Amino acid sequence: MKRFLRKKEEIKQYLFVISELTAREIKRKYARSSLGIIWSVLNPLLTMVVMSLIFSTMFKRSIENFPIYYLTGQIFWTLFSTGTNASMTALVDNKSLLIKAKLPKQTFILSRIYTSLVNFGYTCIAYVMMLVVFRIKPGWTMLLILADVAYGLVFSMGIGYMLAVAYVFFADIKYLYSVLLTLWMYLSAIFYPVSGLADSMRTVIECNPVYVMIDFARKCVMYGQVPDSMMWIKLSCWSFGSLAAGILVFKLKENQVMQKL
Repeated sequence: MKRFLRKKEEIKQYLFVISELTAREIKRKYARSSLGIIWSVLNPLLTMVVMSLIFSTMFKRSIENFPIYYLTGQIFWTLFSTGTNASMTALVDNKSLLIKAKLPKQTFILSRIYTSLVNFGYTCIAYVMMLVVFRIKPGWTMLLILADVAYGLVFSMGIGYMLAVAYVFFADIKYLYSVLLTLWMYLSAIFYPVSGLADSMRTVIECNPVYVMIDFARKCVMYGQVPDSMMWIKLSCWSFGSLAAGILVFKLKENQVMQKL
């Protein structure tokens, strides 16, 4: 019983530290901004307007409700890209705390992932507003987007673990990952349809886990469909495979990370 209570207290402290680190990250991000966290709502809306002006005419025959099509892709891409990018520097940025405080090293990576989730939550305010504006009918399938978000967080967490370790030993990974993210974004079909692509290119994109997350969300929200079993299997394999690989790399390099820091 005492062991259970001690473990429960440790978990409470662990969650408290993550929430405090998350609050610090959000305050730091918007420290010099007059509108602060409101930018998490405004930014996707403004970007959607710009992208709609550029691409809605080009794809109006192949994409119905292009603004919602784009915004659905963009919010999931942002959840993944910001979470993994921020996780990369989590250990190095918190070097002093890692050395002084007896905290699990994963805490700092998890706080960055949680920060991306909080920002995602604010972004969803803009998303729901646009669903109302464009008269997307609400349906129970929209609730499945919660599972999609969970898959996205798990996948991002695994990638974040690996990037955080890599950055300790090779800081240039930050610039290489930036280039990779650009390529990854264009292979995620955020603002174009995959239907008009060559079969070989379409196959590549459909194997992209971020595209699968985005397509999952579009089916649930825009078309009121339940994603097929293959899509669930793909997301499960990518997400939990990524997390397992990330934890393995982190555990294997944990001692070397502390020596390097």
